[in-house]
Amino acid sequence: MNIGILTGGGDCPGLNAVIRGVTLRGIRKYRDSVVGILDGWQGLVENRSRPLGLQDVERILPDGGTMLGTSRTNPIGDPAMMRRIGATIDRLGLDVVIAVGGDDTLRVCCELHAGGRRTVGVPKTIDNDVRGTDYTFGFQTAVSIGAEAADRLRTTADSHHRFMVLEVMGRDAGWIALEAGMASAADAILIPEFPFDMDELCSTLIALHRRKGHAVIVVAEGAREKSMKDAPTQHAKTDAFGHVMLGGIGHWLAERVSRETGIPARATQLGYIQRGGIPVSYDRVLASRLGIAAADAAHRSDFGSMVALRGEKIGLTPLEEAVREPRLVDLETYEAVLSLLG
Repeated sequence: MNIGILTGGGDCPGLNAVIRGVTLRGIRKYRDSVVGILDGWQGLVENRSRPLGLQDVERILPDGGTMLGTSRTNPIGDPAMMRRIGATIDRLGLDVVIAVGGDDTLRVCCELHAGGRRTVGVPKTIDNDVRGTDYTFGFQTAVSIGAEAADRLRTTADSHHRFMVLEVMGRDAGWIALEAGMASAADAILIPEFPFDMDELCSTLIALHRRKGHAVIVVAEGAREKSMKDAPTQHAKTDAFGHVMLGGIGHWLAERVSRETGIPARATQLGYIQRGGIPVSYDRVLASRLGIAAADAAHRSDFGSMVALRGEKIGLTPLEEAVREPRLVDLETYEAVLSLLG
């Protein structure tokens, strides 16, 4: 079998482990040929690729980023781009395309399958919001980085008797903020699923300041106040898939809290630090397992599916189900976490 593999969307700790898993499994077990598509769907549009052999992937397991490059190219709705993708698949003689990405990348994967192409998806996002899988690789690394940052900010908050706001990623789902906040004993966690009341938040923070002299707030970039339609941002730019490029609520919140409470508040925006660098061991293992499962799925002809973690086992989820809607934090989980705060 001739396997093509690409990585799309934002980079993520563990992408190289998936590439390695697919390549080693394909070559060693099935005697496959593996082709790496460069820069996501853009590579198929522009016919840019490279062969992958054992020596190409044997040392990439701990590396962050993706050796194949990535992009946010969106061919959906552009017949000319979709035709070029199909022509490149034919030119390379690919029997299957394994696409590693989040909901946008997987949506293209689903579209290609609907058009008669053989595809297999691998869920990737540090937001952990892909439906049909219990966890996505990269998430635990992002949580670890967020928790460590919150721990460090607490020492400054305590020393200066102020509030510290930590902004983490999370457009629609607040899983990073939730777990990083839990792990660091944050005093408040604000997530997109449940808009917050500014008056209630400030009252809580004032009480915390009276009791212990400081507070740490972890906020997801997509969180918003109840009176707002959308999260505050630094600009109104959108990506190729039409998503507003978020970032900025942390500084906005710190200014509002300072003004409303009269107590100094400072903000730190982690940004790309969360998705860069060396993946933690959990993400290396999960990504490797998903890569192996993707190669196996291709040889079982399980096309139009996404490999997924279900409990301790790797299974399959139909791509149509995976891209239907994001996996969000539910009210029961959020309320349970709230009992730990403050």
